[in-house]
Amino acid sequence: MAATTEQQITDSINSLRRERKAVILAHNYQNGEVQDIADFTGDSLELSRKAAATDADVIVFCGVHFMAETAKILSPQKTVLLPDPHAGCPMANMVDLARLREFKAQHPGLPVVAYVNTTAEVKAESDICCTSANAVKVVEAIDADEIICLPDKSLAGYIASQTKKRIVPYPGYCPTHHRILSQDVMRAKKEHPTAKVLAHPECTSDVVELADVVASTSGMIRWVAGSAGQEFILCTERGIIHKMQKDNPGKKFYNPCGLNICPNMKKITLEKVLWSLEDMVHEVTVPDDIISRAQRAIEGMLAIV
Repeated sequence: MAATTEQQITDSINSLRRERKAVILAHNYQNGEVQDIADFTGDSLELSRKAAATDADVIVFCGVHFMAETAKILSPQKTVLLPDPHAGCPMANMVDLARLREFKAQHPGLPVVAYVNTTAEVKAESDICCTSANAVKVVEAIDADEIICLPDKSLAGYIASQTKKRIVPYPGYCPTHHRILSQDVMRAKKEHPTAKVLAHPECTSDVVELADVVASTSGMIRWVAGSAGQEFILCTERGIIHKMQKDNPGKKFYNPCGLNICPNMKKITLEKVLWSLEDMVHEVTVPDDIISRAQRAIEGMLAIV
């Protein structure tokens, strides 16, 4: 029997997408062919909000588990599928409900800002959420001088550098962003002296300090599109280069590091998207009480930004 071609898989996905009344979301770190099949690409919360605004019955989230949970929180009436149930986030997994409650007990009375890169249960236990794009604005809006930020100590450090408030960081981090070293960036700058350096705030502080622009993935995409510059060094997961190149064919993009690959993001393939739609697997569910409390934390953020 002849091997199934990528085009045949794509055609089957498109047929099932219509049949299931599904919307396909792909995070900016996904494999290029998965980004190309998606209805929307972008950051995790941005994608969940776009899906919530559609009349789709099914959301296929090509990302990691916490992202699919967020989609369910914002669209509790929709069926949310994660094409690979093993696509988790190491940073999100560094804090669970028990560890959060223990950390809160060590810092009694402090408000908790939870990065969207957390589980639904952690969002529900927190006071308010933030994204990498709006974290500073959220912190500035809170009526407190001392604030817990979790789970990413690097994002917390960046927030601390932008505010006079005292930030208490939870000791989590993104392994992929921490693999990008300052010496990698300095070498790339030497090789491409006219290139602008863009860094995600999940990078270590010494990498962030070398950046011309610190932004979320969608922020990077918008900044590059509006820039007169022609060369860019991207300090984030390398999957973003696919969209950058599609959107800006005349510009050049450089990856500073050979190790900035998120293996969990790369678990999802076209075949898995197809299988997920064929068999309506793997569904991500969130208990109703967790949904309502997590919605409150997300809505509090949206009211500010």
